[in-house]
Amino acid sequence: MSTPDSDAPDGIDAVEASAHAPEPVVPEVLIITGMSGAGRTRAAAVLEDLDWYVVDNLPPRMIVPLVDMMSRSQAVLGRVAAVVDVRGREFFQDLVEVLDHLEQARVDSRIVFLQASDEALVRRFEEVRRPHPLQGDGRILDGIAEERRMLETIEKRADLVVDTSDLTVHELARMVRDAVTRRSRQPLRINVVSFGFKYGIPLDADHVVDVRFLRNPYWVTELRALTGRDAAVRDYVLGLDGAEEFLDRYAHALEPVLAGYQAEEKHFVTIAVGCTGGKHRSVAMSEALARRLQARGQRTHVTARDLGKE
Repeated sequence: MSTPDSDAPDGIDAVEASAHAPEPVVPEVLIITGMSGAGRTRAAAVLEDLDWYVVDNLPPRMIVPLVDMMSRSQAVLGRVAAVVDVRGREFFQDLVEVLDHLEQARVDSRIVFLQASDEALVRRFEEVRRPHPLQGDGRILDGIAEERRMLETIEKRADLVVDTSDLTVHELARMVRDAVTRRSRQPLRINVVSFGFKYGIPLDADHVVDVRFLRNPYWVTELRALTGRDAAVRDYVLGLDGAEEFLDRYAHALEPVLAGYQAEEKHFVTIAVGCTGGKHRSVAMSEALARRLQARGQRTHVTARDLGKE
């Protein structure tokens, strides 16, 4: 029954006093800024691979409503990176005021500032044959000098300043990744796809596994019409001599390979498991392999490319 102080109708229990509204999401905001040509586009791509929501060329004043939207999103948008730079022209001047607002609001925000030497920037602009956004009718160096003047205050407030003059794109990616993955290392995204060799090897395969060394369930009358997703076929295939041993050894052999992919900024891996028609053995083995990888902490997705083609 409702309590004397409750607004609930008679006969309906009041909500427990201990019930609380959902805790607001504490957004994490990363502002990427710095010199044009210093690698902002590459840094943004790395963050997208790490599941950040990235907004490019955002007017600084739009950051505040974006943070408010994040706070109400119930963790749908928990981490947002905003690329803010002099392409915003007069809007860029608002960035200092916006940063002050974020600090006062105790928003978890950080600034990554990318810079490079004049020589490196000039070389990069000449290679892509594009003008500096601030050079106007002058030289590239004129635009660079004006940009350095505009960014002087922002650089002093940056949490991380990266000089990309002598960095390769892979080294820059590694530095950005290390700067933002403070809590845990991001797992790879592994797609395990079964296929039939008679339909061709998947073009995007990083590894190809041939399981035709196993006896084909196709020649078992009771199993022919079934697929590797059916328990009878799965049990038959995994019960064959060498099947489980192969899966265990292959999953173990992949460990240093997958670790190396992460170190080299390769975040998406496709492992193609093939049999003759892509219906029985490859389907059962691909799903079993995915389970082993998941048990090792990997993020996997299983696809049966050729199932249904027969």
